[in-house]
Amino acid sequence: MSLEIRKIVVHDEETLIEGFCEAKSPLRMFAVAAVIKNPWSGRYVDDLKPEILSIAPPLGEELTQRIIELAGGGEKIEAYGKAAVVGLDGEIEHASALIHTLRFGNFYREAVGAKSYLSFTNTRGPANASIMVPLMDKNDAGRRSHYLTIQFSIADAPRADEIVVVLGGSIGGRPHHRIGDRYQDLKDLGHDVENPASV
Repeated sequence: MSLEIRKIVVHDEETLIEGFCEAKSPLRMFAVAAVIKNPWSGRYVDDLKPEILSIAPPLGEELTQRIIELAGGGEKIEAYGKAAVVGLDGEIEHASALIHTLRFGNFYREAVGAKSYLSFTNTRGPANASIMVPLMDKNDAGRRSHYLTIQFSIADAPRADEIVVVLGGSIGGRPHHRIGDRYQDLKDLGHDVENPASV
């Protein structure tokens, strides 16, 4: 089965005031979602690989191209993540199948020059279900300022036989972040952290 996209939805938000205080640098978070036909809907399928191979690569490429254009270039994206919401006639495994493959995520990683893994959620829900896209710094998994979550919904998706597949990103971190990075916690606990990226 080939990729069948019913619609593309773009979410774009900019935070100018946070915690009753104006942001020195506004936080911009954005996502691109594809509402696609679930090729396994309504039945149990033992081998998901044929559909993964035919759907995940073009889907990853399409969403990556769109989110890079939305951001104004891959180098501008500081934090990133992915998500999938499967409709009620599908399995969580169906949501996972399309986003947890190198044939999907590597397009985005390479386009933004990332070192960190893509944080993710995979859930099931009806139309207008909450879509949660967790973000983390693309190069430093311990940079807490960039632990963010994009939240939005699509009024008519996913239908029971659909999957919503999403890439998310941010330009900037939380406007008034002040809890430090996880490496400072380790130092405070007496750990010798010579190579923070490996912790």
